[in-house]
Amino acid sequence: MSLSSWSIRDFAPGEGGVDAIRAMDGEGWINVPAPGDTYLALHAAGRLPHPFAEENEEACAWVIEREWWWRTTFDASAVTAGSGERACLIFEGLDTYATLWLNGEQLGDTDNMFRAYRFDVGDRLQTGANDLVIRFSPPSVMVADKHMETSDIIADPIKTSKRNFIRKAQFGWGWDWGPALPTIGIWRPVRLERRWGATLSQIRVSTVSIAPDAEVEVMVGVDAFAAGDALSVAIDLHDPDGVRVATTTAAPKTAEVSARLTVANPRLWWTPELGEPALYTLSIRLLDNGIEIGREVRRVGLRTIALDQSPDPDEPGTTFFRFILNGVPIFARGANWIPASAFVGALTPRDYAPLIQAAADANMNMLRVWGGGIYEHEVFYDLCDELGLLVWQDFMFACAPYPEDDAGLVESIQAEVDHQIKRLRNHPCLALWCGENEGRAVHDFMDRMTGQTTPYPGDLYFSRMIPDALARLDPATPYWPGSPSGGPAANSMRGGDVHNWTVWHGLPPVPDATPVGGFDHGPEAVAYTRYAEDMCRFVSEFGIQAAPAMETLERWLASDQLALGSAGFLNRIKDHPQDKVNAMLVNTTGLPTTLEDYVAFTQKVQADGLRFGIEHYRRRKPHCSGALLWQFNDCWPGVSWSLIDHDGVKKPSWQAVADAFAPVMVSFKATEDGVELWIVNDRSTDAHLELGIELTAADGSRTWIKSLSATAPAGGARAVWSRETTDLAPGSVLTVEGEGVPSNRHRIGGPAKPN
Repeated sequence: MSLSSWSIRDFAPGEGGVDAIRAMDGEGWINVPAPGDTYLALHAAGRLPHPFAEENEEACAWVIEREWWWRTTFDASAVTAGSGERACLIFEGLDTYATLWLNGEQLGDTDNMFRAYRFDVGDRLQTGANDLVIRFSPPSVMVADKHMETSDIIADPIKTSKRNFIRKAQFGWGWDWGPALPTIGIWRPVRLERRWGATLSQIRVSTVSIAPDAEVEVMVGVDAFAAGDALSVAIDLHDPDGVRVATTTAAPKTAEVSARLTVANPRLWWTPELGEPALYTLSIRLLDNGIEIGREVRRVGLRTIALDQSPDPDEPGTTFFRFILNGVPIFARGANWIPASAFVGALTPRDYAPLIQAAADANMNMLRVWGGGIYEHEVFYDLCDELGLLVWQDFMFACAPYPEDDAGLVESIQAEVDHQIKRLRNHPCLALWCGENEGRAVHDFMDRMTGQTTPYPGDLYFSRMIPDALARLDPATPYWPGSPSGGPAANSMRGGDVHNWTVWHGLPPVPDATPVGGFDHGPEAVAYTRYAEDMCRFVSEFGIQAAPAMETLERWLASDQLALGSAGFLNRIKDHPQDKVNAMLVNTTGLPTTLEDYVAFTQKVQADGLRFGIEHYRRRKPHCSGALLWQFNDCWPGVSWSLIDHDGVKKPSWQAVADAFAPVMVSFKATEDGVELWIVNDRSTDAHLELGIELTAADGSRTWIKSLSATAPAGGARAVWSRETTDLAPGSVLTVEGEGVPSNRHRIGGPAKPN
C-alpha cells in the first residue's frame, strides 16, 4: 500500500507537538504528494514565489529553518498482524532529521537522507483509520553543537551549513552552479508492506564468466520470520526475447541461497559502440509448500567489468586507467551528472527519460553520478541499463573533510553504504564505485601548498568502511577511493584520474610532487588550447561555462533584468568572480555588450573548447582511456558548465560533443611543423573510410581537394595524413568529410573549429 497523499504545516523549532498536531483540523495545512517537495508545495499554495524565478532564492531561505510536520491517514482494515504475518512501514527516503509517530506512539528517528528505514508496525495498527505523523527538524538545530576545522579553500559553505556532519545532498547548500535551497521532507516513496511467513530480503547477481557459456551467480537472502521447513526458492532467467534459458530451485538451509546458472550462447550487455545492451529477466519466487508467498523480478545484464591499472609500456612511469567491458578495453565517452532539479523529491520518470536519451544520442557511453548530489532514483539506472550507458557511481561525499569521531555519524554512514550497495549492485550499467569527490585532492592541495603531510579526515570511510562493505556485498564491481586520485599526487597525470581545471581556473599543469603554484585568470592561461598540455590517463572532470538559452532566461527573469550586469542575471552566475569567462572570450569572440551576445559568445566558446579537448584526449588512446566532461545537465536555470540547460534546451556544445564523441571520429591535430589528420575508432571492427580533404583560402576560394582512403584498426587511433605548414597559408581552412563520420575543420594558425 503506497502512502502518497500527505499534508504539511510548519512551526518554529520546538513549537509543534504530536498530540496537538493530531488534534488539528485542516485549516493551515497544505496538501503535498509523497514523494514531493516542500518548496514547490508552498509555491502551489501561494506562500512562496517560485524559488527559481527572479531573485527569489533569498526569499526562500526561511524554509529550512522551520520545523515541518507531515501527516497522513490510511486505512489498515485489511491488515491484521496475526500469526505468521508481518506488517512494516517502509520509508525509502526521509530528508533528513525526522521523528515518526504512528497513532501517537513514537516509531523512531532518522538522520540520513540516503538510506531507507523500516519499522515493524504489525502490533501497532488499528482496524480502520491510522494516522502517521512525521516531524522534520531544521538541520541547523540538529548540528548546532558540531564543529570541525576546515581549510579556507573549502570553508564556505561548510562552516555555515556544517554540511559535512549531515547525511544530506551536499549541493543543496549552494554550489558554483546551483542555488542554496536545501530540501526537507519525504523525497522517496512510503509504503505499508504486508508479508506472511517469510520474505525475500536481498538479491545479488553477478556474471562470473562469459565464454564459452555465461556463468551467472545468484544469491538470495531469505528472512523466514514465521515459516516452517517447506520453503523453497525458484529462480528463472529469461533472455531478451522472453525465452527461459536457465532455471533452478533450492531450499534455503540458512538465511541465504546461492545458485549458479549456465547460459549457452549468451547475449552480452554492451555499450552502444560495441553492441547491444541485452537485458535478461531474472524472476525469483519464494514458495512455501509450493505456494508463492513472495516474488522479485529484475532485469540483469550478462557482462564483466574490470578496471585496468597496469603499467603503460609506451609511456614509462605511467599506468593505464581504463575500463575493460567483457574483456574489451573501452574509451569512456561521457559526462558528469548532477541532480536534474534542486527539488530532488519532485523528480519523475518524465524528467529523466529525455535527458538520458540525450546522453545516448550524444554518443556517450558513461555517466558519472557526482558525489555532491544524490544516489539517483531507480529510473536513472534503469534507463542507463536500457541504453547501454555505464555508470561511475560516487558515494555522496564532496569537497570536504568528514568527521570520524562522531559515533552516530559513523553508524549512519555504514547503514547508508550498505543500503546503497545492495540497492544498486545488480544494475549492469554499474561500472565503478568511487568513494568521494575532491575531498582528498583539496586536502593534498593544501598540504602541498604548506609543505605538510597530514591525514585526510575521511579515511575511515574511503579506505576502510566502503571497501570492506564492497568486499562483503559487491566484490565484482571495481572500487576507486576518490576522484581525482592515483599516481604520485591526487591529480597526477601519471596514473589514476584527473580533474582538469587548468583551462577554466587558469592553473598550471598538475605536477607530481611540487606545489602547484597560483592561479592565473589571464587569456593565455585559460585558453582552451591548453587542453593539449594534458597527458592524463583518464580525465573525469573538465569543462567550460556557458549561459543557458535566451528563451530559458526569458522564462525565469523579469524583462527589466534581461540585461548584462543586472542583479537578476548576475544571480544566475554562482561561480566567482562572475566575469571569469571574459578571459576566455577576449581572444576568441570578443567581449559581449548585450545579454544576447553573452549567451551566443559563451555558448560558442564552450562548444569549440569542449570539442578541442575531447579530440585531444581521444587521440591519446590508449594512454588516455576516458573523457567525462563537466557537466551534462542543470539543477536550475543558471549559467553553468552544462550541455543541456534546466529547461531542457540543448546548448550548441551538445552537438559539438556528439560529433567529437562519435564512435569513429576524424580530427585535425596541429603539430610543430604542420597538421595531421587522425582517425579514432572505438568500435570492435576496423573502420575503412573514404575521405575528402579540402583546403579553402582565407578569402573563401577553394585551393585544392584531395581524396583519401584510410583505415583505423578496431579500438585504435592513428594519424592517416599530414601536411607541412609551409604548404598551408595562415588563415586558410582544412575541411574533412566522409560517409559515416562527422565532418571537421581546422584553421591554419588556430585551433580546430567545429562546423
